[in-house]
Amino acid sequence: MTTQQQVQHLLWRAAFGPRPQDVAAGLTPRKMLRQLLRDSEAYTPLDSPSMRYQEQLAMAPVPTMDLRQDPPAPALKKGELTPEQRKAQNQQIRDAFYAMNTGWMARMATSPAQLREKLTFFWHGHFATNIRRRGAALQLNNTLRRLALGKFSDLLLAVSREPAMLQFLNNQQNRKQRPNENFAREVMELFTIGRGHYTEQDIKEAARAFTGWGYDAQGQFQFRPRQHDEGLKTFMGQTGNFGGEDVLRIILERRETATFLTTKLYRFFVSDQPNAAHIQPLAEAFYRSGYDIRDLMERMFSADWFYAPPNVGTRIKSPVELLVGLQRQAGLAPADAQKLIFWQKALGQTLFRPPNVAGWPGGRSWIDSSSLLLRLQLPQVMLKQAEINIALKDDENDLTPQLPRAARLLRSRGKTADEAPVSLTTVASLLTKVPPERQAATLSSFLLQTPLRPENQALLAQATPAGGSLRQQLGTLLSLPEYQLM
Repeated sequence: MTTQQQVQHLLWRAAFGPRPQDVAAGLTPRKMLRQLLRDSEAYTPLDSPSMRYQEQLAMAPVPTMDLRQDPPAPALKKGELTPEQRKAQNQQIRDAFYAMNTGWMARMATSPAQLREKLTFFWHGHFATNIRRRGAALQLNNTLRRLALGKFSDLLLAVSREPAMLQFLNNQQNRKQRPNENFAREVMELFTIGRGHYTEQDIKEAARAFTGWGYDAQGQFQFRPRQHDEGLKTFMGQTGNFGGEDVLRIILERRETATFLTTKLYRFFVSDQPNAAHIQPLAEAFYRSGYDIRDLMERMFSADWFYAPPNVGTRIKSPVELLVGLQRQAGLAPADAQKLIFWQKALGQTLFRPPNVAGWPGGRSWIDSSSLLLRLQLPQVMLKQAEINIALKDDENDLTPQLPRAARLLRSRGKTADEAPVSLTTVASLLTKVPPERQAATLSSFLLQTPLRPENQALLAQATPAGGSLRQQLGTLLSLPEYQLM
């Protein structure tokens, strides 16, 4: 691999793809990694007025006054809402989630803190929740972002106290004499140590330890001592009057937890095929560091095997990585940002809407006959060269699941009068000193992380003869199956 290929590989895995200026900088992989770490030191919350309306507004009567100037009406319970009020409530919630979604997509595409955002994206799937409370969902997302590069012990405790997680896994209903086991089970099975390292009795005892963990009317963590089981508990071979913090501490004392987490991070950042020879030294260092996530990432991205051919151009881009990468690499983004949400839904990955508590399965599950066709068509749609009609599936998690098919049809018919043309200035900068006969090869080297198959080389030569327009060349390269890999 050339130095440029190594840097591009690093920027696809530790970030959301390389930009032309990243390649032009001529940094080595080691220097680029140091820059990624330095740029991701600062934490900036995701926030905007459109994302953080007060939750009680969603339960209030339909307003007849300006909410920016007048106080909200008294909150109503769900059963007291009229159909019109219920519709208005759903619209408010949907608009807030759309603002959070598109705002985060913009952050992924433009933020210098690429590694922090990429890890936030990983933890978003690891600590998966799907709730209607937009304030709680945004608060959890910012907790993931704030602690993404810190100690996993701090992240785990903070997430365990987040109202979004407590609501999603029913710990708000976890009380002494009536323990709810949902959160206790998932915190072991999915978040920390994995199956095979705990018993059903451990789940029952952990559930007792988490009794009384909930949140108040303001959406903040609240420990309710009257609902907490104060009795002795035996968990993973230890006995004591344990609370939830004790359960998390005991789990983190087990080396199996470091191995489970390192394996999951390896599958996301390196390869779908775990390699024990790589993972075990990383897991041991992770454990000894006190679960220092930044240290683990630096070790992973500095390893020689990270840049080995079996780990380059072998992972299928998730829908979000594909959409954000098109913007970072080629400047392709719709004028209407909400189209990004439709495309996420059509491709099977909508931010803040994971399919279940296990998150998105990833890997080959991203590709089927319909999604692959859409993936290959999207670049041409964004370049305003093609027409596409997408009939979205009826999503049980959607806030408006009963819309007729016609209302779920997204149509893109090329550039419209109110859309600015796509600017290719940045990617064109790669070709300023490149002769026409070498431009397609230069673009191919920048855009693709895997060699072109012979039949696609012939297709590229036919579609983009020497002197062909940049738009032609980009449209062809971005529409090849090879672009789906990183």
